[in-house]
Amino acid sequence: MKTVNLPHGHADRRPHRGLRLLFASLLAIASVPVLAVTPVGNKADSSIATTSPLSSQAALLPATAAIATPDVTSGATLLQKSQDSAANISTVSRARTAIQNAFALLGTPYRWGGNSPDGGFDCSGLVGYVFRTIGIDLPRVSRAMADQGTKVDSRDALTEGDLVFFGRRGHVDHVGIYIGNGQFLHAPRTGRDVTVSSLTTGYWAQKYMEARRLATGS
Repeated sequence: MKTVNLPHGHADRRPHRGLRLLFASLLAIASVPVLAVTPVGNKADSSIATTSPLSSQAALLPATAAIATPDVTSGATLLQKSQDSAANISTVSRARTAIQNAFALLGTPYRWGGNSPDGGFDCSGLVGYVFRTIGIDLPRVSRAMADQGTKVDSRDALTEGDLVFFGRRGHVDHVGIYIGNGQFLHAPRTGRDVTVSSLTTGYWAQKYMEARRLATGS
């Protein structure tokens, strides 16, 4: 420590400059806060605390049950059956409508080349007119009509609305509409009116050649 002589016999006892710097450094170190150190034993507790609550809940949930899927094949099959049934109903309904319209023409005179109720009908003119009433256009002559639709296998397989054809020597020259119970409706010949005849006995049974079924459901 350096002593300075002052007036009136007093001495100035001030610390040396180096000591002052040492004291200042110690005070600065003492003012720094002590860092908190986490004990090693608390690591497990820390991992538990940071676990997501949603993850914990998910772990407690039961396994998801298998969801039953609809039987697509069965559903499609059922739909197809319904559509087929509706188509069959439509086919029968339209065929019966055609027959009802044909019955309304009973008694109309036969006329060669005729195709209207007012002017009379020949055989193909009558059939063409009746089927136009349900939206089906047919060729004008019976021979061309025999190429329409699908062929019916046998006379026993006939259904209402089928076209029945007659002829000789393998050539079609007459057509009528099957109405059930072994009968058909047609315009026979000059001097006769539109009428119903038997398909199982008599003249027309002997002249029968084939039958065609039209797609009356379309």
